[in-house]
Amino acid sequence: MGNEPMKRFEMTKLRRTANAFVSGFVKYGVCPPELHLLTTRGRKSGFLRTIPLSVLDSELGRFLVSPYGEVDWARNLRNDGFATLRQGGWIELVSVREVGPSEAAPVLREYLNHPRAAVVGPYFDILPDAPVEDFENEAERHPVFEIVRSTTIRI
Repeated sequence: MGNEPMKRFEMTKLRRTANAFVSGFVKYGVCPPELHLLTTRGRKSGFLRTIPLSVLDSELGRFLVSPYGEVDWARNLRNDGFATLRQGGWIELVSVREVGPSEAAPVLREYLNHPRAAVVGPYFDILPDAPVEDFENEAERHPVFEIVRSTTIRI
């Protein structure tokens, strides 16, 4: 973060393996409370795609943040507006709306003020203690979706 250029996200074999490993724990609820499995429908193929994702619960609401930028799940969610979040034996059906830069700025700031910043921080051009105006510029590269409606079911 800071003066170094922002890292570009690449889905490598190692990352796929790590996602599969983490997904197994999330599937059975052996994970931090913010970690969920996000399932979206592919915008071109129509197939279901699942990845582990950290959900931000804050005073501002509940949000899905794409720390790696314009990735497939964010494009799929933007196209469809619906997804599921799974953790343990619970599935939450959610509808979302993408928020603009002014709404996303405080959300991104809160997202980076968390231990997860050790992993996702290099994908941001700013530090967690930067002014909100800097986060507005950063919001154009990191889609933020607000969960506007949800229904939870036990499986």
